[in-house]
Amino acid sequence: MTAVRRSFRGLLILVLVVFAGFPVYWMLTTALASSGDLFAGRQSFLPELQNLPELLRSIGDVPILRWLGNTVFIAVGTTVISLVLGTIGGYGLSRYEFRGKGFVNFLLFMTQVLPEALIVVPLYAMFIALGLLNSMWGLVLANVGFSLPVSMFILKSAMDAVPRELEESAAIDNCPRFGTLMMIVLPLIAPSMAAAAVIAFFAGWNEFLFASTFLSDQSSWPVSVGLASFIGQYDTPLASVMGSALVFSVPAIVFFLLVQRKIVSGLTAGAVKG
Repeated sequence: MTAVRRSFRGLLILVLVVFAGFPVYWMLTTALASSGDLFAGRQSFLPELQNLPELLRSIGDVPILRWLGNTVFIAVGTTVISLVLGTIGGYGLSRYEFRGKGFVNFLLFMTQVLPEALIVVPLYAMFIALGLLNSMWGLVLANVGFSLPVSMFILKSAMDAVPRELEESAAIDNCPRFGTLMMIVLPLIAPSMAAAAVIAFFAGWNEFLFASTFLSDQSSWPVSVGLASFIGQYDTPLASVMGSALVFSVPAIVFFLLVQRKIVSGLTAGAVKG
């Protein structure tokens, strides 16, 4: 019976892997297919490697590497700022009692209720006043406004599960509060840090609405806006779109695979406190 269960589990895992990886494989085959085959419905299930030089030439005609660098900058900037501020804010909400603490927690949830499209106009006026239009730093700050509350809530929940006695022992040994946070608390909530980092990273990596609104300079576009610019009135180069989309997707997939083991444990940290 055990062997049957293992075989069924292995088969189920294989099906899920194929199901999850097929879109990436289909992007590859579409990128390597000729335009005639695509529009005639004769796309092959196997990658046509003979079309690889033409694909590389078409991708080289657009600044995909510059766009990818802009995307990395936005994603990494959003992740770093969200983690730093989320750690400080989450620690304050977890360890300090003050009037209005419940209201602050309520506001953290409320930030996730507002859709991004609702604040585009007031945020655009604010960016004009602050001189942040066509600035990737402004785009990073806009994304932090949405990812920071989630990061703060995840880290606060994880810190609530850390025994206060550990910090009291460190205080007896004259360890400063910041040192306690860095050397004792943060190593214990590393899985939650990874989960918060993934959420913030993908919030910046998939940025489109703010970027298409606040960035008019093509050299400052992320890949998401660059891909949208391929769509023409009479023609859309599907092979170039899929090739660029593949370049856009692979770094995010690799990042997710590197930290995926800690995501589940990070998201559930603090859910059961005993």
